[in-house]
Amino acid sequence: MIKVGIVGGAGYTAGELIRLLIHHPKVALNFVYSTSNAGNYIYNVHQDLLGAIDLKFTDTINSEVDVLFLCLGHGNSKKFLEQYQFSSITKIIDLSNDFRLENDAVFEEKEFVYGLPELQKETIKLAKNIANPGCFATAIQLALLPLVKHNLVKSSVHINATTGSTGAGVSPNTKTHFSWRDNNFSVYKAFTHQHLGEINESLASLQKGFNQELFFIPNRGNFSRGIFASIYLEFDKDIEVAYELFEDFYKGAVFTHVSKTPIHLKQVVNTNNCFLHLEKYNNTLLITSVIDNLLKGASGQAIQNMNLLFGFKETAGLQLKATSF
Repeated sequence: MIKVGIVGGAGYTAGELIRLLIHHPKVALNFVYSTSNAGNYIYNVHQDLLGAIDLKFTDTINSEVDVLFLCLGHGNSKKFLEQYQFSSITKIIDLSNDFRLENDAVFEEKEFVYGLPELQKETIKLAKNIANPGCFATAIQLALLPLVKHNLVKSSVHINATTGSTGAGVSPNTKTHFSWRDNNFSVYKAFTHQHLGEINESLASLQKGFNQELFFIPNRGNFSRGIFASIYLEFDKDIEVAYELFEDFYKGAVFTHVSKTPIHLKQVVNTNNCFLHLEKYNNTLLITSVIDNLLKGASGQAIQNMNLLFGFKETAGLQLKATSF
């Protein structure tokens, strides 16, 4: 059994981690750090865990844990690691965007590997620290990686993706409370979303000289969780060729699956899966990609990375099932 610590324990991603880790066959949850909730039972914040866990939040850390999950707001992981030191055996999985880009990957003698298993599983297995990908970035990259591997992204890429309200985090604001979000729909950070940086770096790692423009329109949906992404670009080959490329690229992927029939969000919510569907119109290829933003887009993928780091079965603790209603 490995000892696990979680920092930033009151948020949505930490809640998902706790729910999954308490049932993981190889894990013992050692501490959940939250200064604002120290001494409070975890189930008083993550209320569905009543009867499942008796652990309390703490404002102290155990520097000897085997793996540390950082579930802090963007920019706060670096501050935390400047303040606290961990043992030489401790592996770190960061769920913020602090270490995802190449220029940020080395921090205080710690080197972070970008943790998208479908892109570089073998590198992750040998890593010490992981920068967990962003939620939009995960859905979009998985839709494009098979194409850039074969140098087939030769035009601008148009992306329209909608996320649920949990993507904005647990702290309420004017764009997340029920009265505003319900029966509503809106665009935010058009063309400038922070996940574009990591997406571009990953695509360029497979397609030499990649410099195509990504026109990304992120949307807020009036649902709680999930991401539905529609990506289209010029493609002069047959749809059968596209399917062959995708099926070949993901033949060893345990959580990413290519569908011959149209997909929808409920197929993947509450799972660590990504489903992909392809459609051709004249010389345009449409790829739709769906994930759960809190699982494949955050905590589920973080545990997938942990499993790879420690040599566990990749699916350990992640045998989750969606509901179709």
